[in-house]
Amino acid sequence: MNIRPPTLAEPSLVEQALDRLRSDIIAGTRQPGEKLRIERLRSLYGIGPSPLREALQRLAADGLVIVNSNRGFQVAPLDPDEFIDLNRARVAIETAALRLSIEHGDEDWEAGVVAAAYSLEKHDVLLMRGELQDFGRWELLNGRFHTALVEACGSRWLLKHRGMLQEQCERYRRASVYHARLERNLLEEHRAITKAVLSRDAEAACILVAEHFDRTADNLVHLLRNNPLRSIGIDQ
Repeated sequence: MNIRPPTLAEPSLVEQALDRLRSDIIAGTRQPGEKLRIERLRSLYGIGPSPLREALQRLAADGLVIVNSNRGFQVAPLDPDEFIDLNRARVAIETAALRLSIEHGDEDWEAGVVAAAYSLEKHDVLLMRGELQDFGRWELLNGRFHTALVEACGSRWLLKHRGMLQEQCERYRRASVYHARLERNLLEEHRAITKAVLSRDAEAACILVAEHFDRTADNLVHLLRNNPLRSIGIDQ
């Protein structure tokens, strides 16, 4: 008798739809305010209507999609007041985790911070020069850098809530950073944060990180409140 070796279960169609829609909403491929018609999504993703509807309901619970009783689903707009609140919560969680990480981090943690900062620095230069071809790659490296800073905090709950806030903020941050790239010196901001962290200066590091996040929030709130469409794509 032939016994088939166990295999990892494939993601369900709902999980596939959820992952792909979430990624496209955060990346801006599905634009803020865009109507999410089931038939069109079925054509785009090759997934049936039932899994798509369930995925959209779950994204609505996460605040990324709005359910309109008579008009179906649409991508949640970029709301400046919501982002102010998200940023406030994120700064509180981020700085709490950062303080613990600086206190408890070992040499391996320091090496991870240095490696993440080095990878991001090259892309910061390209972004500021207007030569960056893959903004998604910069976003990935930026996320890795900020995650590396707090990885040694030792608190599973802080990291869990931080991850949720980071995801919610990402689609806002993409628009803000792209539009403000020539007005901010992101290279120096990241260098200053790295220096303070590796010097174990928790107070300075937390102040720099809070200012770093607040600049992003201030830039985007200004853009949203002066944009009549209340929707900003990175290709504008």
